This record gives sequence, structure tokens and C-alpha cells, in this order.
Amino acid sequence: MWINIGNLGELALKTRLLILLSVILTITFRSYSFSLVIDPGHGGKDYGASGVLTNEKSINLAVSKLVAEMLSKDNKDVEIIMTRSTDKYLSLKERADIANASGGDLFVSIHVNSVDKKNKNRTVINGASVYTLGLHKSDANFEVAKRENSVISLDPDSETSYEGFDPSSAESYIIFELSQNKHMGQSINVAQQIQKELIKTAGRGDRGVRQAGFWVLWATSMPSVLIELDFICNPDQEKFMASKAGQKKMASAIAKALGSYITSHSETSTTSSKVLQSENSIESVSEGTVEEIVEIEEEIISGTGEITYHVQILASIEPVKNGSKELKGQKPDFYKDGDWNKYYVGNFTSIDDAKKLLTTIRKDFPKAFIIKLRDGKRITE
Repeated sequence: MWINIGNLGELALKTRLLILLSVILTITFRSYSFSLVIDPGHGGKDYGASGVLTNEKSINLAVSKLVAEMLSKDNKDVEIIMTRSTDKYLSLKERADIANASGGDLFVSIHVNSVDKKNKNRTVINGASVYTLGLHKSDANFEVAKRENSVISLDPDSETSYEGFDPSSAESYIIFELSQNKHMGQSINVAQQIQKELIKTAGRGDRGVRQAGFWVLWATSMPSVLIELDFICNPDQEKFMASKAGQKKMASAIAKALGSYITSHSETSTTSSKVLQSENSIESVSEGTVEEIVEIEEEIISGTGEITYHVQILASIEPVKNGSKELKGQKPDFYKDGDWNKYYVGNFTSIDDAKKLLTTIRKDFPKAFIIKLRDGKRITE
């Protein structure tokens, strides 16, 4: 099923709220096994990147609609929600609101890339890339994020709606550095599948799976990715993306990858529901109340030390110094997880005590959650 709940930007606030409420009620009583939100980037007064033949918003919409049609045809039990199905402007906040109201299982935003006119490789640069939320580890990734986030400036109430976020200021991106995205593993998984098919099926150059601070990915409460199909500033790639044949190839690649992900997601949900329920009761508590947390089932875990419970408040690649404003007066301990420094407070042998602290901590850290440690190492199984 394909539902369009975009085009909310031109409607009165009351009407928009009624539409979102109806979506929530629809989702509540749905019988679909998977809900996919497809977001054609830009639209209306926001053209996105421009080429000689066409523009980004038009390519995004054409490919998105083809992906929706292909998936709807082959996956009858999958609900597909389009943030827009016509050439209408939507703010980043409205796109995230639509996705969150739908209770989607996956958010996919489709875009077209470009580089500055001063770039000497402007007409030859090529290749697809799929982004997940994360730190921009290169200037190129940061520039892509700034360009896609710059649509915020078109919103008259951006200072209020985006709480002062400035897409051109590096300081604003600290919210992504300190954010803990519980869906990161799933997001990277689907990003890798899409990237693989864009190379294999659509013949795109491989610019890899990347991470950067996209506001719309941060604001959606589900696994989410942002696709950059290719570079519209390259005449050859623009010609391909503007053609019906090229759009069909790119849509086929994305639909194939999403179909595989949806199938694996359904199989995992069926065979591992008990395990997932146990994990989600602890790891995924950013929604709902503390009282709704299910007790952990006893597990056989390697190690000799006692299991302790803590409340994780943030994570950062760069160390966060004591007294930093990001800690909001807390003096946390931390553990290393790959390149990440993950900060936590509290030290309990009882999960009930950790729950009590979580209630207090969430006033300053809304996305805080409970973790388990043994011998100083995180336990996730």
C-alpha cells in the first residue's frame, strides 16, 4: 500500500495535525508487516542542486515514485508512505514529523549530489554514496551535510523549529556528535545493501557508505539512510539521471536492496522475537515510560565479575572533559566502544535502582538508557 501524507507545508496547522492524527490511527490498526517511509528530497521552492538539463528535486521525486511502485507490486504486506508525491515544498521538520507519526520501520531519503562550481573536478566527479547519521570524518562529507541541511534557512520559524541549529556552523553539529542512535547498526546494514545494488544494478561509481550530520536522519526515530544517487554537476551523470532508463535502473537497485532488507528484517523479527524483546527492554527505552521496561531474563554470560547497571547519557568520538556544558553538571565514567567514548552515570547491582536514576537523568538527557557492564565491558547479548 502506498500512502501520500506529504504536502503538509501549505495546510493550516489544525489541518496538518488532523492529518497526522489520522495517520497515527491508521498505523495503529494496520496489518502490514513493515512500514517504509520514502522521502524525495527537496521540492517546490527548494530545487536542490541544479544541472543543465534538470534539477535535483525532479530526479528525487521520479526515482522515489518508481521505488514505491516497484516495492508495492512485489511486497503486498509492506506499507509505503511518501513524504511527498508531487512537486511541493516540505521542511526537514515536516518530513521527520511524517516519518515519526507513521511509526515507520525504515526512513529512506533520496537525493542527488553536487560540488561547488570552483571545484576543478566538478564535471568529472561521479559515483553514488549512502549516508547514515554520524560524524563527518572528512570535509567532503561535511559539505554534503551542510548543503542538504541548508534547506532549514527557507523556514521562516527555523530559529524556533530547529532550536537554533545553524547548518553552516560547525558548532551546531555537536548534537550529532553527542547523539546516541540506537538504530545505527540497522541503518548501516541497509545502507550497505543499497550501495551494493547502486553499483551492481545501476552501474554507479562506488563512493562508499558514509556518515555525516544530516538533521532529518537525526530527527527520525527509526533506522534511516540518505542516498546520494550521483553528481548532477557531471554532464554524463546528469544525462543518465534525467533519463527514464537511468531512473528505472536506480529505482530498481534501491527497490531490490530494500526488498532484501525487509525480508531479512521480517525473518529476524519472527525467529528472534524473544531475544529482541529482551534487548529492546533495556536498549530502546527512549520511547515510553520507565515503568514499561521489561525485566531482563537471566542470561549465561562469560566473565567472573558481577553484573552492574548504569545509565548511559551520551557518546562522543572526541573525549568530553569534566565540567563541559554537554555533561550538564554530571561527572560520568566512560567505556570505550571502538572509536567512541561512551559516558554513563550510576553504579547499581539492581536494575530497579537504575530505573529510578533513569527517571531523573532523562530530564537533562531525554535519550539516556540503561546499560549493563561486567568487568568494565558492555554486555549487549
